[in-house]
Amino acid sequence: MPIAKPLPAYLIQRYQGWKATTYADNEPWYRRLAEEGQNPRAMVISCCDSRVHVTSIFGAEQGEFFIHRNIANLVPPYLPDSNHHGTSAAVEYAVNALKVAHIIVLGHSNCGGAAGCHDMCAGKAPELEKDTSFIGRWIEILRPGYERVKDIADEAERKRALEKQAVLVSLENLSNFPFVASAIESGHLSLHGLWTDTGEGSLEHYTEETGFQRI
Repeated sequence: MPIAKPLPAYLIQRYQGWKATTYADNEPWYRRLAEEGQNPRAMVISCCDSRVHVTSIFGAEQGEFFIHRNIANLVPPYLPDSNHHGTSAAVEYAVNALKVAHIIVLGHSNCGGAAGCHDMCAGKAPELEKDTSFIGRWIEILRPGYERVKDIADEAERKRALEKQAVLVSLENLSNFPFVASAIESGHLSLHGLWTDTGEGSLEHYTEETGFQRI
């Protein structure tokens, strides 16, 4: 049997406070969501980093976003090989079952996953190159982005550029999923790339014409 400890007291207290206030004030809405099911307009693929608070950035309510988080907000290449693919499964569900109108890939500043990819590709993190490293094998997805920015002289600038490449590589991979490409072609789905500076609270939007521009 799995070994699980009691929940920390501060989390229990926070839950009880939420149930007595936010939930109590909006109980009809929560019950409606539970009974009618979710109908989000957008999927957001963001980093696991605890500093990236997707719903706060956009002032979103419960039920508004279908959110998937992973290391460095990466989408892997389309690879139907019968193995476990959590991110690809989430994308498939969002597009085919939920019929979302938008998929947003949200990158961020000081991303540890992007920094890990940088160091691994530069030969500075041999532990990540091992076949036994789940992180290393995952951030290998970003290697094409590293190849595009590796000649930037300043390391801090190079790493920030790689954070944005994580968004672009993911958008490129997304567009190669057949069901995503089909939804885009039919006009039912659009892809969006964003990058946020968590310290400044700024947000940049990517377009092919202008690159990343602050909103």
